[in-house]
Amino acid sequence: MRIIAGSAKGRSLKAVPGNGTRPTTDKVKEALFSIIGPFFDGGCVLDLFAGTGGLGLEALSRGMEKAIFVDSDLRCISVIKDNAKQAGLEQCCEIYRNDAARAVRALAKREQQFDLVFLDPPYRRKDMHEWLVRMQEQGLLAQGAVAVVEHDAQIVYPDEVGDLRCVRKASYGDTAITIYNMQGDGDQ
Repeated sequence: MRIIAGSAKGRSLKAVPGNGTRPTTDKVKEALFSIIGPFFDGGCVLDLFAGTGGLGLEALSRGMEKAIFVDSDLRCISVIKDNAKQAGLEQCCEIYRNDAARAVRALAKREQQFDLVFLDPPYRRKDMHEWLVRMQEQGLLAQGAVAVVEHDAQIVYPDEVGDLRCVRKASYGDTAITIYNMQGDGDQ
């Protein structure tokens, strides 16, 4: 596992010990960023269910200016901190050990908005469309925001979730990604 492109290109990333997390493979990450980027001109990214933090760190390396990482597992938090330091990106990171629902509420209270959101939960979770609705209701998604759900390829998410419209679905073996774009007034 490594950072593929940008300012931290080639930096190795640690994995979380054990079988509790499933890091995004470099192949899927490369395909994903070729669809949504490949590079960014600032903005804020949320990596919810962050695991190793690989997706958020890749976004920072490619030009996002700030990332917030949330995971409930203490081992994941330790790995994200180590990976951010290894990539030289720790000054751009806020890393929280928290339940995802509590974190979403806290971010809404701060009136935080995100230009890019990664939802990469354990594959047994099949409710990411509900999380996207909740995030819209809380005002967390900026106009034009991109939301990426990484999930088991057997799960099919709807083409529309509130003001989010699916712009791409792709499968890579047993892993799939569904990519949404936040539509605003006047967007079609």
